Amino acid sequence: MLTAAQLPLCVAPFRPLFSPLPSPSAPFARHSLAVPMPTSEPFVIRPVRPEDGPAIASLHARAMGPGRFARTAYRVRECAPDASPHCRIGLLDDRLVAAVRFTEVTIGGRGGALLLGPLAVDPAFANRGYGRGLAARAMAEAGAAGIALVVLVGDEPYYARLGFRRVPRGRIALPGPVDPDRLLAAELRPGALAEYSGLVRCQSQRV
Repeated sequence: MLTAAQLPLCVAPFRPLFSPLPSPSAPFARHSLAVPMPTSEPFVIRPVRPEDGPAIASLHARAMGPGRFARTAYRVRECAPDASPHCRIGLLDDRLVAAVRFTEVTIGGRGGALLLGPLAVDPAFANRGYGRGLAARAMAEAGAAGIALVVLVGDEPYYARLGFRRVPRGRIALPGPVDPDRLLAAELRPGALAEYSGLVRCQSQRV
């Protein structure tokens, strides 16, 4: 796993350079991510600030549309603050081009976990690796801060490059319908998934 110290503050427009995926026989084996070298057009990654809210909301609307509010993951986020200390944005020449939200959650009452999403990229800058680069940096910093596990609902072929794998059926649940093949987890600490089972709730939610 990359540490926050191994990742530069700025990364540039790049073709994603990832190591080969782990073998299917080791579904939660971690693998390293290669980070591109900076060029003349830096992609600056920083924590989300309160004043970023309107720009992030506009980005979400452009990238995902109104259907995003109907997703089960939003039921978890609706009781949480708009941004946690783990949320990050990516900027090109001060223009917001990517944003990733991490909601602090408990799983079966156990903390130390995050729900990733949404991960949004400005359509004008899609398919250049900004989203994965931003998420990789944010996850490395979350791991350095003591987070053990990150879960999300998404497409495994895309998120596998960030270390995500399908959660065994029945192990983790969200408060609503979810395709079990799209419920994924990435361990930021070896063996972390085995420590978690049960319902995902935002950390501030009372049982």
